[in-house]
Amino acid sequence: MKLNAGIITDKLEESKEFYMQTLHFGVTFENDFYLLLHTPNRSAELSFLKPHHSSQQPLFQDPFNGKGVYLTIEVDDVEEMYQQLKSEGVDIKIELREEPWGDKHFAIQDPNGIGIDVVQYTKPDN
Repeated sequence: MKLNAGIITDKLEESKEFYMQTLHFGVTFENDFYLLLHTPNRSAELSFLKPHHSSQQPLFQDPFNGKGVYLTIEVDDVEEMYQQLKSEGVDIKIELREEPWGDKHFAIQDPNGIGIDVVQYTKPDN
């Protein structure tokens, strides 16, 4: 089984630019109403669909309202990624921090308002 999350949004171009430039995603497929991106190592995909498109059933018509969804991207070196994005001027929404349960992470936000938690999992100190 494979999962790919999909976001219904008018911001296909903005999303494409953000994920490709900021997180180095690649394009798997695109047309005028659908965009499928993949992570740099192709281990996961994320799709974007224009709202109210005539090819789609009612379940897939309404646009995302900007709240209640987040993505987690696991990286091998979160400090390096944090420094890289900060030096590129990416707006960091939650600064780099270590959690008692072992996560070391920071957060950014995509053009659709989706929070992206960039995390490196580590063992807790206790």
